[in-house]
Amino acid sequence: MYTEFYKLSGRPFQLTPDPRFYFDTRTHKKAMAYLTYGLNQGEGFIIITGDIGAGKTMLVGHLFDQLDPEEFVFAKVVTTQLDADNTLRMVAGAFGIATEDIDKSQLLQRIEHFLRAQHRAGRRVLLIIDEAQNLPTGALEELRMLSNFQEGNKALLQSFLLGQPEFRDKLAYSKELEQLRQRVIATHHLEPMALEEVGGYIEHRMKLVDWGGDPKFTKDAYQRVYEFSGGVPRRLNTLCSRLLLFGALEEIHEINGKIVDDVIADLEKDNTPTTGPKHVSAADIRLQPVAAEVADEQSPAGNGGEIAVGENGSMQLELESLDVGRRLEVIEQYVKSHDRTIKKTLEILREWADNET
Repeated sequence: MYTEFYKLSGRPFQLTPDPRFYFDTRTHKKAMAYLTYGLNQGEGFIIITGDIGAGKTMLVGHLFDQLDPEEFVFAKVVTTQLDADNTLRMVAGAFGIATEDIDKSQLLQRIEHFLRAQHRAGRRVLLIIDEAQNLPTGALEELRMLSNFQEGNKALLQSFLLGQPEFRDKLAYSKELEQLRQRVIATHHLEPMALEEVGGYIEHRMKLVDWGGDPKFTKDAYQRVYEFSGGVPRRLNTLCSRLLLFGALEEIHEINGKIVDDVIADLEKDNTPTTGPKHVSAADIRLQPVAAEVADEQSPAGNGGEIAVGENGSMQLELESLDVGRRLEVIEQYVKSHDRTIKKTLEILREWADNET
């Protein structure tokens, strides 16, 4: 919808990583330098970490877009909680190696045969493991063992491990991963964008879809976008996509800080649960008939405290503002109230059963 209104040739802020939209922030420029250095070494592990949505996948995709497919063969594995053997099968499958009905030793033989065949053909093999923080130590050790395959003094496989910050901690402190640490030849942690980079990032993406200046983004709009996103590309993309949609619906041609605030408020509403307890004051409470009958006798929130009312009429006290003695008193009253509710319910059920018989 907004692409037609603003006469754009595509969606500039889609969440799926597209290397075409790569933007060279300071942290990405430094990361590219490390990646290029590691790639030129032709061996070992290259590690890129960063928070969720920091652009790790985009970064490596941009690097690989610059590689000659005649000289490199690469595959990507996105991990879940895989054990060591299943990690090997995922790696083999990513390179198109058949894995059905074979044991681990046969699988390793096929992987080695593939790597040597690529080496003879003059191609280097690169493996990308995304979400590496999900891999157990045993699986990481299997990946390290794959790096042992060599032809002369040439490594047959080079691996890129992409992960969230906890992977960096795991690698640094795990005694079991000492040998893997010794194989790491380059590493970098992606930081969020700085405030002064946000405007350039937005305009760069907009220009790639033939933006002609409509809508215009004001300086305070960039400020509010940065404050909401924290400079994290994925959060920024989510917000900007909604800004363009909102702008098209309202026929807006200048996006300012006030409009950004309105869209942020809508996003926060979208992320607010619509189920579960609703917090209302004791004066406004509406209990189901049975609960109301006993609650009126001695309300545990008679001092005007907050009560949460679930769909079944249950009560949950907001006790944070009360002292310990008062909390105990309220809890005691609340338990007694529940006892009376249960007794009253049983009486109604007995009367109903007697009437039925």
